[in-house]
Amino acid sequence: MRIGVYLCNCGGNIKDKIDAEKVRAGVLGLPGVGYFKAVDFLCSEGGKDFLAGDLKTERPDRVVIAACTPREHENTFMKILASSGINPYLMQMVNVREQIAWVTEDKAMATEKAARLISAALRRVSLHEPLSKREIDVCPDVLVIGAGPAGLKAALSMAESGRRVSIVEKSPVIGGMPVRYEELFPSMECGPCMLEPVLSEVLHGEHSENIELLTLSEAVGVIGSYGNFTVKIKKRPRYIDAEKCIGCAECIGVCPASAENEFNYGMNERKAIYVPFAGALPNIPSIDETVCLRLKGKECSLCLDACPVEGAIRFDEKEQTIERNAGAVIVATGSGLYDCKKIPNLGYGRLSDVYTGAEFERMLSSNGPTEGNIKTSKGKSPKSVAIMHCVGSLDKNHIEYCSGICCQYAFKFNHLLGKKLPGVRIFHFYKELAVPGKEEFELYAHAKGDPNTTFIRYADITDLKVGSKGGKKAILFKKSAKKSDSVSVDMVVLCPAVVPLPDSAKLGGILGSPADRFGFFEELHGRLDASQSKIKGIYLAGACQSPMDIQSAMTQGMAVSGYVLSGLVHGRKLEISPVCAVVDPEKCSGCRVCVSVCPYKAISYDPEKETAAVNDVLCQGCGTCVAACPSGAIKGNHFTTEEIMAEIEGILR
Repeated sequence: MRIGVYLCNCGGNIKDKIDAEKVRAGVLGLPGVGYFKAVDFLCSEGGKDFLAGDLKTERPDRVVIAACTPREHENTFMKILASSGINPYLMQMVNVREQIAWVTEDKAMATEKAARLISAALRRVSLHEPLSKREIDVCPDVLVIGAGPAGLKAALSMAESGRRVSIVEKSPVIGGMPVRYEELFPSMECGPCMLEPVLSEVLHGEHSENIELLTLSEAVGVIGSYGNFTVKIKKRPRYIDAEKCIGCAECIGVCPASAENEFNYGMNERKAIYVPFAGALPNIPSIDETVCLRLKGKECSLCLDACPVEGAIRFDEKEQTIERNAGAVIVATGSGLYDCKKIPNLGYGRLSDVYTGAEFERMLSSNGPTEGNIKTSKGKSPKSVAIMHCVGSLDKNHIEYCSGICCQYAFKFNHLLGKKLPGVRIFHFYKELAVPGKEEFELYAHAKGDPNTTFIRYADITDLKVGSKGGKKAILFKKSAKKSDSVSVDMVVLCPAVVPLPDSAKLGGILGSPADRFGFFEELHGRLDASQSKIKGIYLAGACQSPMDIQSAMTQGMAVSGYVLSGLVHGRKLEISPVCAVVDPEKCSGCRVCVSVCPYKAISYDPEKETAAVNDVLCQGCGTCVAACPSGAIKGNHFTTEEIMAEIEGILR
């Protein structure tokens, strides 16, 4: 075996600290070394040309390159080896710049360290095996779970590029939470109006033919891997033919059956055949089979009689299970709110006129239960309102993190209360205030400068107690360790922590995508790759992975689109890295330890063969399974135990 060694001088970065001639003298006598050459700038155009030409001339069996960090130029040198007819995995890089020259002052010591690391690389590279990347065909289509701002933005962006997109939404309408809000912080823009261009483009725009909208649907199974997922979807019946219905709503008025309207948080009722709120899209009613008299086996045909379009109402529609193929899956399911009933001292669910922020939003909306009028349970306009921040947030007994958006919508409430009810007294009970951003401070400044607004800081949520006294809400709070005070208000609005949706864990299990310690979908990296999950091909957009506002959700939707569009291209095959784990079925005992420890869900168990198998599309070559396997049945390609031990022996020579 003949090994070629190249040392990059990197100008003075390496040359000034490492004596190339002494390294040469120490290396040339080692087994297998065919030659040693020092180059001024190996990564420069001239250096790369020299390396390519020299490899073709020398024809070494293995190559060691001592230069900078492999993160910068390992791929560069691997491409040069490949173009020169040498398998790129028969190379080993040594980082003599960052790990030696930049941190070792003594030149003699730096030279000795460089010689030892090169010796280690020589021993290791002699054991390298030629590896090849595998190519597979991919499906460029995409499936999006969730039709809120992030999901719709991602879907529309990809549809505009010609991709086929299926949107799976469990509710009968699209738009997520913001379409329920009439005014959004910080600029008090109408939520439905702001989202209308996106909603319109998705439903009827130029590229809508590339979008399949599956409402009243849930993903119930996923098999496959990046580039080739098959998603099983349960589609509940709407009992309305979307192609025939003209959205006239004639059927709704005559329906005799009613139920609580969950879209208004039970503050009013809706009919069994209903549109959740005025302006909801798609403008097609749906029938609640748990409320509809006919679907419960009773005689009723009033909606059928009122409908002007024959065949638009379909009581014979059944639940379906359908499948869609996709190269990538985007999770954009959004988030929920902390259950305020878990903090009983605040009176939620026990006392009247104590609302969550989401309920108050619907009260403020003209298409809400009170048509935008702020009313107490007795039908009167409140003269005083308490807004409680940090309900459950920044609390080790409830939710430890700050949701980041609660203060901003609390100050929006302050603005709208003053606008709708001039002279109303407002009390802000807060633990901490968070108003980041270049525009968000304005609502805070408006509230701070309002003579009718009072700010009261508390240390712990247990320091607050909401009771009922003379038809008002009496709020007892601690002013200091030894002194308490109270205020009386007509209404209390709670700003609870933003938390994962209750079914996030179920969906995560279906996708194989893990949750973080708070229950949100876990990112690949919280700062560098917040739009990728731990599972390759499963992407995260919006508040499913962290509390965030609409701007951030939309931005993440676009980020996810970029990942998908750059990775899954029409006609391009997907390259699979050979640096992955491989199971030797002859040694595998079927204990399944590797299945449990793999962070990328890349290992499965074959019950027929009673052995484990690695999906190289998902495997990231981390080596966790190699270390965990009790029978030594798993090998890490390019990082075998023999290669690593040889490298250690080379350093300790």
